[in-house]
Amino acid sequence: MLEIILEPLQYSFMQRSLITAVIIGIICAVVGSYLMVQRLALLGDAISHSVLPGLAIAYIVGANIFVGAFIAGLISTAFINLIRTKSNIKEDTAMGIVFSAFFALGITLITIIQKDNKIDLNHFLFGNILGVTANEVRDTIIIAVIVITVVICLYKELLFYSFDKLGAQAVGLPVNLLDLGLMMLIGLTIVASLKAVGVVLVLSLLITPAATAYLLVTRLHKVMFLGVFFGILSSIVGMYLSYYFNLPSGPAIVLVTSTIFVFAFLFSPSQGIFTHPGNFQKEFALLKEIKTLFK
Repeated sequence: MLEIILEPLQYSFMQRSLITAVIIGIICAVVGSYLMVQRLALLGDAISHSVLPGLAIAYIVGANIFVGAFIAGLISTAFINLIRTKSNIKEDTAMGIVFSAFFALGITLITIIQKDNKIDLNHFLFGNILGVTANEVRDTIIIAVIVITVVICLYKELLFYSFDKLGAQAVGLPVNLLDLGLMMLIGLTIVASLKAVGVVLVLSLLITPAATAYLLVTRLHKVMFLGVFFGILSSIVGMYLSYYFNLPSGPAIVLVTSTIFVFAFLFSPSQGIFTHPGNFQKEFALLKEIKTLFK
């Protein structure tokens, strides 16, 4: 057993990958907790898809691609807010419009770049955590420190804002600044996660550990701590499965965290399908309605 654990650690690329995976598991669970309680999962999806043009443009001009991704995420958020506030279009519709447009633009730019350069930018779509460099590990640590520091310093304000936005505004909290700050935290977290799980899968790592914790506990700080545990566990187990069974690392991590969610969904003491009989009532009612259709 000990040999199974220690064998991958003799390789430097696995050491860097595990460090990155653990850090990402932590910050995704923390930021994802706010997304979940505010029912803003689609916003995380919108921002994650909207960073692609920033990646491509940064590569074209020779800038840091992660900075480009972060700026693109902020611009997409600004467009979403502009459409939502200056028209009768609802927020979820605005998110769908913006993220699909940015994603299409990003794919187009990446395709154009790859015609003239022998470089694969597709790993930003699906992740390539085994290829992280020491500099990228450093950047991930810096982002994690920023995210955790902001959450600790603004925990009470973000808590109030998350559950009662109108109440927070009434007592004088800078709601617009808190909203912008949360968007920046989401953008930073997504940028940090790009190399690990890619644009396509980052939403799962943002939402699933926090959602799993929410099935087991109800207080936000408990959701965060338990979500962090699930995020770290999923990252480590996913990396080991990737190593021993030759699986793509990003999808392996996501499959592990999804499996943990399924177990919590089925066996949660308060909300589990099998442990809380009341959850079957709606299903039985649905079956009765279906039977009436065939009478």
